[in-house]
Amino acid sequence: MVRVGVAGLGAMGRNHVRVLSEMPEADLVAVADPSEESRARVERERPLTAYATPEELLEKADIDAIVIAVPTTYHEEIACMAIDAGKHVLVEKPLAASLRGVSKILKTRKPGLVATVGHIERYNPAVLKLAEELRGGALGRIFQVRARRTGPLPERIQDVGVVTDLATHDLDMMNYLVPGLVQSVMALTAQRVHSLQEDLVTALLTFEDNVVGLLDTNWLTPVKIRELTVVGDAGMYRLDFINQDVFFYENSANPYWNGKAGISEGNMTRFQVHRREPLRVELETFCSVIVGDEDESALVSLEDGAVAVSLAEACLESAKLGIPVKPQIADAQSTGEIPIV
Repeated sequence: MVRVGVAGLGAMGRNHVRVLSEMPEADLVAVADPSEESRARVERERPLTAYATPEELLEKADIDAIVIAVPTTYHEEIACMAIDAGKHVLVEKPLAASLRGVSKILKTRKPGLVATVGHIERYNPAVLKLAEELRGGALGRIFQVRARRTGPLPERIQDVGVVTDLATHDLDMMNYLVPGLVQSVMALTAQRVHSLQEDLVTALLTFEDNVVGLLDTNWLTPVKIRELTVVGDAGMYRLDFINQDVFFYENSANPYWNGKAGISEGNMTRFQVHRREPLRVELETFCSVIVGDEDESALVSLEDGAVAVSLAEACLESAKLGIPVKPQIADAQSTGEIPIV
């Protein structure tokens, strides 16, 4: 059993507390949050100790691992502090608010300590099914990947905008599903309702092999939408993140099948997906890797977290300059600024 602490009792932190409390693989020992009301509530509900700060939690609680669910701007500081304290860490996405912060976390990590970033959609059973199909070559060449992630404005998020907070989900998805690095990003952002940050982004990404990525993310839509499509030789996959559904729309004129180029409507297939809560899968995997039952490759790497932050920075830079931008991560292997494996 892994002894775990949770830093941050916001919406995501409370979900971590709920799931960890239900897991036989984990012993939720302590939490930390500056809100006295939040601390008192969780202590009433569960047999644990609540501290006012992550520093106090790391110093006083007997834990093996910590989940860092504090606001994004504090991820770098708390992650480095936890690693220096010899704890395994799961940092909620994004890994840090900037590539500079990401680089510091990467340089701080130590051999023998598990470190991962909580890109929760990677543990969505529908995503795993789609990845299996794509890597099995069922689609042939990939032409385009398009992600739409919209919903109402979350008032609680003030430190970063929709690009860093929400779009990093699908920037990571594109990096995960499409072979090759993004070579160029052209983005437009807008601030319509949020008092401090951008709340809308539309971006065009070009990958190696001329794959095109389209990103549509905002905090302005009164209905929550989470979907992704991948178009290629054999047709189109459509992924519904919320309902954990994967559909395939066949191109019956697929040249791989009949030798002739063309596009024609064919059959639609809905895949069977064994639905599970992605957060539960993520935390089970985290604990399993810590005790040695799974390899660390089962988790989202810090390097992948770095790619998502790099793409988010490229979106913001492109929107500011009004021109396409090459993500810094594309040059990382040659410059050595961000170590990528």
